[in-house]
Amino acid sequence: MQKTVVLNVVGLTSNLLGEHTPFLSQWVSKGKVANIKPVLPAVTCSVQATYLTGKLPNEHGIVANGWYFRDECEVKFWRQSNKLVQAPKLWDIAKTIDPTFTCANLFWWYNMYSSVDYAVTPRPMYPADGRKIPDIYTQPSEMRSHLNADLGQFPLFNFWGPNTSIASSKWIAESAKWTEERYNPTLTLVYLPHLDYCLQRFGPNDAKIYPDLQEIDAVCADLINFYESRNAQVIVLSEYGISEVSRPVHLNRVLRENGLLQVREELGRELLDPGASIAFAVADHQVAHVYVNDPVYIAKVRDILESIEGVAQVLEDDKQSYHLNHARSGELVAIAAPDSWFTYYYWLNDSFAPDFAQTVDIHRKPGYDPVELFINPQFKFPLLNVGAKLLKKKLGFRYLMDVIPLDASLVRGSHGSINVPPQEEPLFISQNSACLHTNAIAATDVCQLILQHLTN
Repeated sequence: MQKTVVLNVVGLTSNLLGEHTPFLSQWVSKGKVANIKPVLPAVTCSVQATYLTGKLPNEHGIVANGWYFRDECEVKFWRQSNKLVQAPKLWDIAKTIDPTFTCANLFWWYNMYSSVDYAVTPRPMYPADGRKIPDIYTQPSEMRSHLNADLGQFPLFNFWGPNTSIASSKWIAESAKWTEERYNPTLTLVYLPHLDYCLQRFGPNDAKIYPDLQEIDAVCADLINFYESRNAQVIVLSEYGISEVSRPVHLNRVLRENGLLQVREELGRELLDPGASIAFAVADHQVAHVYVNDPVYIAKVRDILESIEGVAQVLEDDKQSYHLNHARSGELVAIAAPDSWFTYYYWLNDSFAPDFAQTVDIHRKPGYDPVELFINPQFKFPLLNVGAKLLKKKLGFRYLMDVIPLDASLVRGSHGSINVPPQEEPLFISQNSACLHTNAIAATDVCQLILQHLTN
């Protein structure tokens, strides 16, 4: 098989290639570019599962970044077991073609307990005292200690949250080179998330994103030059484009105001009680799965959702047409208008918001929260505020890193919908024009295209 590397440059679209991405622009000009028609929902876990299986969400089961686990009555986001993906993976298919094939998966999602040969993924430690310590999970397990020794601790707090920076993508890039030099895999999958942060903060049209474009361009240049020097062919692709948004839509607050959503009080704070609710929304960027525990209310809930400003479409029986007819999906699926996105907020008064609402807590929140990318703008001295909390941590005191605002209007970019203009569609870029001979492909084509590169 032909050695192949796939760089997943999150958020990369044709309207971002230009003077601020000099290397990528020049490299792209020598190859072939195709727009990828996005899959619904156009979010990380669903798209990656489609790319790696060639199947749609109703077949592989990844209907969002998180969903309602009906048997547990809990909403769970960012699970990591590869067993959740219910279809054969790209590397399994490749091994049936060539038993000597090996694959390295570096930070693509659902990267634990898979049949991949080499895996590196974030896996923080959570000691009983409440700390969150950056760490990784690897396969084989001995990679972990060697990577930590050679590259240092994975910069988890630069991977997500208000302190995000190029440091996390650089670490992932270095781990890819480290893996290549030691194991020489046939296929390497590399996740480079850097653009996701600035694009959600500022939107795709703000000049504030230019330094981030230059930073990821430099990381890509280093990786592409490294792999091409080792006679590997490189594919650059993205999962989705980011659209400019200006309107957060609070579906759960509307459902609560209509007597359909229940909360329970704990220590003066309100927690969503999905098992006791008639209906609630699991918000994920511009798509929300709406679960209706009592089917008698489905029509009423649909009418309410369709009346909300910022909701463009509500799927019910037509979920099948969008390949979301899966047991993990909500009874209804709401799609946001192009300028809107869905929050998970369910409280009606900020003083009753749960304590985790103002922290970076991707597993406790019953929905995706891009506001975690911001420090509360009400802080006059934000660094001093954060520093004081870190000092409590170092002194061994209990503390709450409640520095995240509750102002969803700060978010300027989102994704998830498939109704986007061509310049905001994800890309598939290759120097191998024999494999890529069209200007537009389906998301389900990506798996076969990677296999074609491997088999040349």
